[in-house]
Amino acid sequence: MKCGIIGCGVIAATHAAGYRQIPSAELVSCCDLIPERAAGLAKKFGIPRVYTDYREMLDDPELDAVSICTDHASHAEIFRAALEAGKHAICEKVPGRVPEDLEAMVKTAAAHPELAASGIFQHRFNPGNIALREVIREGKLGKLLLVNLNFCCLRTAEYYEHDAWRGTFAGEGGGVLINQAIHFLDQLRFLFGEVKRVAARCANHAHRGVIETEDTAAFVAEFSGGLFVTAGATNAAAAPWRSALTITGTEAQLEFIDETLTHVESRAPEVADRLRERLTAAPPADEVQGKSYYGTGHTAQLADFLAAVAEKRPPAVSIADAANSAALVHAVYAAADSGTWQIPKDYRSSGK
Repeated sequence: MKCGIIGCGVIAATHAAGYRQIPSAELVSCCDLIPERAAGLAKKFGIPRVYTDYREMLDDPELDAVSICTDHASHAEIFRAALEAGKHAICEKVPGRVPEDLEAMVKTAAAHPELAASGIFQHRFNPGNIALREVIREGKLGKLLLVNLNFCCLRTAEYYEHDAWRGTFAGEGGGVLINQAIHFLDQLRFLFGEVKRVAARCANHAHRGVIETEDTAAFVAEFSGGLFVTAGATNAAAAPWRSALTITGTEAQLEFIDETLTHVESRAPEVADRLRERLTAAPPADEVQGKSYYGTGHTAQLADFLAAVAEKRPPAVSIADAANSAALVHAVYAAADSGTWQIPKDYRSSGK
């Protein structure tokens, strides 16, 4: 499978390293508006063809599939162009900067059912998250009552000044929720299903004069099964990267720090022991590609994407499924703006 990467910024190397580990993949091209950046990725990973115009890259008849790793605002247009050129496409988060982008991407994918169309949410492929989802679905925690998510990280003024699109509504679509915290919002959907409605508040507490989007947000969500979730996120914290997740059920309570189980409570000690053993089983020794908090899931998701192409089946994360996680972000923004409960759009029925 001949693959290419459009956008050679920070995340591109993670995709390149992932493709290099997949026996069925051959990385043949890369593209970036900045020639030096494309050339640098090509040199590091031995990529033979380099472009500065993604349209020229998509004209290559030998190219089968592309990773879209550009800024948020360009995702929808490049995704459309890739599918219309007959290329399978997988798009980095967030798939769409605004709801209109999501709608267009899902409809384009629906118009090309012969092509695999996916969105990156690599943490779904982490063994710990897979095991936790199984435990929840098997009812091992009893009836779920409450979930609390707290995420914090640090993004400095220098971070935002490095790329002009960051921290702007036109370029990024939002702040901490749409960029850093979205993986944890996707984790909530992966574990607990769809969100029925949300109420929220957003603020810029520490980055005034630097960004126009939020650096801090909090929301309450009611899931379709009646579960209540409270969540808070900020990228102006002292901690460089830290997440905390508490899941409370009638039979057991679990606490995770940075997606690692740190505490188990149960009425029956033997239940706690079984949960602890199951949720701390040693994961496969996959190598983390890129920043440590990316986890090991990129390679596994790229492998699933290419397997979906070969097997003529939908990828594990369809573009509509990925759009629903972005829709949760957009619903939080709408709830904060309006001061009222908002219902996230379900894109799984779009384009049909």
